[in-house]
Amino acid sequence: MSLGRDGVVGLILLAISLALFVQSLSLPYLPLVPVGPGFYPRIVLAFLALASAALVIQDWRKRGAPATAPAARRNYPLVLLLFGIVAAYVLLLPFIGFRIATALFVAAAQAALDPPRSPRQWAVLAAVALATTAVTYLAFENYLMVLLPRGTWTGW
Repeated sequence: MSLGRDGVVGLILLAISLALFVQSLSLPYLPLVPVGPGFYPRIVLAFLALASAALVIQDWRKRGAPATAPAARRNYPLVLLLFGIVAAYVLLLPFIGFRIATALFVAAAQAALDPPRSPRQWAVLAAVALATTAVTYLAFENYLMVLLPRGTWTGW
């Protein structure tokens, strides 16, 4: 089995995430708190291990397949546009608040990656932006009890 750079990086990240996951099991458990200090790091490390394993498998399968796929076209203007969208999100967040800024960010990023061409696609874009914002807001505010920024201009 031969692996390329992606496979090697995936194996390294898999080993690191598994080692840190095992180390997180030795963190002390606090009986007064339902979620201990190792809960969230374990979730992140588990996702990192799964993504690393997927990267190794993908690279391994790619090595066995014939190389007939055309070279991917690089789109540097799109990368710069997405960096601009992220920068605008970060700059606007304190002024217009999490809910409005996140809805605009998701809509703008989605429109930049795959521009809608019909009214139905615009409706799907709006629904995805609103649903993503609502689910994220509810998960952080209600479940995780993390206060998200309110806008100084909107108070919302």
